[in-house]
Amino acid sequence: MPRLRKSNTRGVGLGRRKTRSGFRYIDANGQPVHDAETVERIAALVIPPAWTDVWISPYPNGHIQAVGTDLAGRKQYLYHEVWRQKQDERKFDRALELALALPSARRRVTADLRGPTGSRDRALATGFRLLDSARLRVGSERFALEHGSHGLTTLLCAHATVSGNTVSLDFPGKSGQAWSSDTTDEDLAKVIRSLKTRGGDSRLLAWKNGREWRGLSAQDMNDYVRLRTNGDFTAKDFRTLHGSIIAARALRDFGVVKSGRQQAKVISAAVAETADALGNTPAIARASYIDPRVLDRYRAGEVLDSRGTQPEPALRRLILGDD
Repeated sequence: MPRLRKSNTRGVGLGRRKTRSGFRYIDANGQPVHDAETVERIAALVIPPAWTDVWISPYPNGHIQAVGTDLAGRKQYLYHEVWRQKQDERKFDRALELALALPSARRRVTADLRGPTGSRDRALATGFRLLDSARLRVGSERFALEHGSHGLTTLLCAHATVSGNTVSLDFPGKSGQAWSSDTTDEDLAKVIRSLKTRGGDSRLLAWKNGREWRGLSAQDMNDYVRLRTNGDFTAKDFRTLHGSIIAARALRDFGVVKSGRQQAKVISAAVAETADALGNTPAIARASYIDPRVLDRYRAGEVLDSRGTQPEPALRRLILGDD
């Protein structure tokens, strides 16, 4: 495994110029790059043709290999494979740490949900409960304004309906994909029913500051997640944790099979089920939201056990052997 060096994306790097047949790579002096290994390395990065202002690491072991601006004006990064592997390992380990923190965090959140009507903590607790139960993305003001796609903090009252103790969400999510989910929770339903009285075009997650209602931001939610879990977690960690749980449950329900071909089919089906629940493609679900150790355990004949009612301890037992 190569030792990585920290990339300085504002420093000297390589670039590219469009040609009739594709792109030509250039050094800091504007001269063509002829070194075969360097050209091969850059080609292997598969930098999207639409990116502009492309910076390419001059070093094969730079932790960031390329930076560019996509069509939406967002800065995008391509990382060294070793760096991505390390980050993924940290991400899945962090999700398991969240699983350990959730029982006590949920009790604190329930207390906030039962707090004063219109309070900030009550709105934040509502968001936490939805992250934990509906597996929502946290939301982006920019995406809501420019693309009409919504997440947790940009939901409107019209996106939620309440029937008895069940909260149903229906809204256009990332990339315009329709999102639909149902959560049965008495405390949550009571709060959502109250918030919806402000009208369909109002932000769902809001709190009353004097005579005004103020919406919550993604930063507000992430700060609250850290506060209630007493850990360095964010809204995205919920999707990673629940993605792994959904896959582990699906593999358990499909049952253990012995042949490699049958295992591959079952794993593909479990990944597809997870992708559907998260609103992702199977490729993204497998790469970003399913702990690879869940799949490794399945190949070894181990599946999620059924002890207790909470899936988080069961996931930790499966992966870490916790009692």
